[in-house]
Amino acid sequence: MVKCWKLSDGSLEEAQCTDGGSAASPQSRFPHRAFWFSLSASLLLVIIALSVTMHLRLPKAHPRSSQIVRITAPDQTGALINQSAVVDQKNDLVTFSVTSPANQTSTVLFDIKNGLICYKPEDQLSCLLRRMEKSDYDNVHSILQESTHKQSQFLLLGNETQRQTEFLGVLAATQVDVSTLEEPLQSLCQDRSIHWTRRAEGPGKQRLVYFCIDICFPSNICVSVCFYYLPE
Repeated sequence: MVKCWKLSDGSLEEAQCTDGGSAASPQSRFPHRAFWFSLSASLLLVIIALSVTMHLRLPKAHPRSSQIVRITAPDQTGALINQSAVVDQKNDLVTFSVTSPANQTSTVLFDIKNGLICYKPEDQLSCLLRRMEKSDYDNVHSILQESTHKQSQFLLLGNETQRQTEFLGVLAATQVDVSTLEEPLQSLCQDRSIHWTRRAEGPGKQRLVYFCIDICFPSNICVSVCFYYLPE
């Protein structure tokens, strides 16, 4: 319904007329409101989806799984020696780098998950394996616990440090196939022969120790591990 005006006796009078249609009712406006509401909701969902996608694509800062720990301890003569250990708590690995007075660096890897210790002396052409014992677990757990507290520097005093010597006999006839080992032992010894060792009382007079590696732990314990070949 629309308003119309007509001229009558020189004045305008209001009259009703129709244009063939009816006036818009509130019910007729409802579909328009529903359309705009649906469009707004769709745009909001698209914006949320784009925001989530961009957030997932952004590079995330992952916490470091490894920490370098430096240990300074006096040797048998009282001179200070430096060694470092890379502590990988995620993979249960502790890798020592031990530098000798001749400036040669050997590697000792504690694979806690598999219960193995691998010695890689710099001046030898072989790697030496042995299984971890209770004392080994105790010593290596001391550095794991200390690294948890984010302490990365240790200075061990000579009058407080306990020293012990371990002799290991090399089983030369039991060479290990490197392909049977898991990482990171494969990468550490891929270019060397690998032999099992076992703890022994000592080399005896007929056998000579051909190298030793000193390892110090934050628990004020230093272990000198010495190797010699067992009789065939």
